[in-house]
Amino acid sequence: MADVVTMEKLVSLAKRRGFIFPSSEIYGGVGSTYDYGHYGVLLKTNVKNAWWRAMLQERDDIVALDSAIIQHPRVWEASGHLANFTDPLVDCRFCKQRFRADQLEQAPCGHAPSKHPGQAPQCDLTQAREFNLMFETTVGPVKESGAAVYLRPETAQGIFINFKNVLQFARKKPPFGIAQVGKSFRNEITPGNFIFRTREFEQMEMEYFVPPADASKWFEYWTAARRDWYLELGIRPDHLRLRPHEPDELSHYSSQTSDVEYLFPIGWSELEGIANRGDFDLRQHAQYSGETLEYFDQQTKERFVPHVIEPAAGADRATLAFLADAYDEEEVEGETRTVLRLHPRLAPIKVAVLPLLRKDGQPELATEVYDALRGAIQAEYDEGGSIGRRYRRQDEIGTPWCVTIDHESVSARTVTLRDRDTLAQERVPIEGLADELALRVLASWQTPKLEL
Repeated sequence: MADVVTMEKLVSLAKRRGFIFPSSEIYGGVGSTYDYGHYGVLLKTNVKNAWWRAMLQERDDIVALDSAIIQHPRVWEASGHLANFTDPLVDCRFCKQRFRADQLEQAPCGHAPSKHPGQAPQCDLTQAREFNLMFETTVGPVKESGAAVYLRPETAQGIFINFKNVLQFARKKPPFGIAQVGKSFRNEITPGNFIFRTREFEQMEMEYFVPPADASKWFEYWTAARRDWYLELGIRPDHLRLRPHEPDELSHYSSQTSDVEYLFPIGWSELEGIANRGDFDLRQHAQYSGETLEYFDQQTKERFVPHVIEPAAGADRATLAFLADAYDEEEVEGETRTVLRLHPRLAPIKVAVLPLLRKDGQPELATEVYDALRGAIQAEYDEGGSIGRRYRRQDEIGTPWCVTIDHESVSARTVTLRDRDTLAQERVPIEGLADELALRVLASWQTPKLEL
């Protein structure tokens, strides 16, 4: 069955239902910069919480970290970002747009979008030059005398420079990991495709420190584990793949890298990278800082610099992938129903409480039910508009269940529980409803799109 989702439909739904919208829109916006609305915040938070759960709650060999966005400039010298974190840039003197020199065949011309830069008669491209992707700013009261610093382009380096601190308090020995979630910034030449590539984004990265001889084994382990994480949260298997990097595309520090790719409406694109970084980072920071960054095993008396396996995911890209995979349309009673078939654990709202009428004690009982539910799971109360319109609204934000309060509810203390995916409705008692729905949220789940 062909997907009905397009990037245009996702952008429209995201704005209409308050997931994501352009930043600074009343001032004309800032290119490829987005704000998350209420449901977007809840969805992305659920994605990050699911990642933390996989890293921390389900394991005992990984600890958490939250490093600073602004770090000492020498960090980026040691990591190679100041010298090597560049893209080839060309300008068009006619349309005043900038393009990556190595991607001209994929980019639309700024004057004639049906052509590529350099193909239209008016095109006047400059020679390619290297463009550093890091945002530079200054620390100090006066810009002219302040010290130059950079907004971090990745969260990984904050982990490496804290390796020694973590060893002292965490009482861990290799293999062990350090995980963090945080904002990163890259001055991309050609950002685009909604939240897929932006200049400000959120990363979910973990550095797993292992004995050198075990690096390849752990690389294979984390490659499979990270792919399985997306599958567990409902991504369809035929829309997910692992792509090993060819030797000529490996980063200078990597001996092995594989990408977890998703079939977005724009085609197969990277969701997450898993890299065997070797001991490059710890050795570089040891050299530049003068600190010893190695592990000493008290039992074996062995001293070594651990090798590092890095699963690095984007919270925004993951959110986009879950939205795209969940988006569906179907005919119901002669009308098109748009629905987000999100895994219940990811759904922004787990249950909506809907009084059928605004009288006869129904709003009061609905409020009582809502108060009981929201103590256990993310719930929403909605009494505006017809019941059909309220169902459709909840379908579009991905709410798995709706609880309807009617005249029978008042007398019998039962409600109608509606399932988002099957549209089945069942009569259930109010007593114990919160516990039942909390269990359903945690239950194993498979997208019904696999059955269509």
